[in-house]
Amino acid sequence: MPTAFAEEALRIHDVGHLSDQLIARATGAARSTVRGWLALRSEPRGTRAERVSELSAIVERLTRVVRPEYIPVWLTKPIRALDDEKPIELIARGEYARVAKLVSSLEEAGAI
Repeated sequence: MPTAFAEEALRIHDVGHLSDQLIARATGAARSTVRGWLALRSEPRGTRAERVSELSAIVERLTRVVRPEYIPVWLTKPIRALDDEKPIELIARGEYARVAKLVSSLEEAGAI
């Protein structure tokens, strides 16, 4: 029986247009493992579940400031404000806060 974490992985895939490869990259899981999550046959646990939660938070916030189809590009693009690092790599290393801070500045800019 899948948990909310598997359902969240599926939501990231659907809403954020993230492939199983990108979700695997962010969570450190194998693509086949992520496909199991997306099919609701298995669930992320431990650190992988945390990464799914963090990725979900970023995707949810990004949908407010960029077109959802662009989210995979944004996550894999070197960003100058992140010292030319890719947001997906920072999330994978557990540096969610750096990415969240940048997304926060995008949200604030959109509110003007």
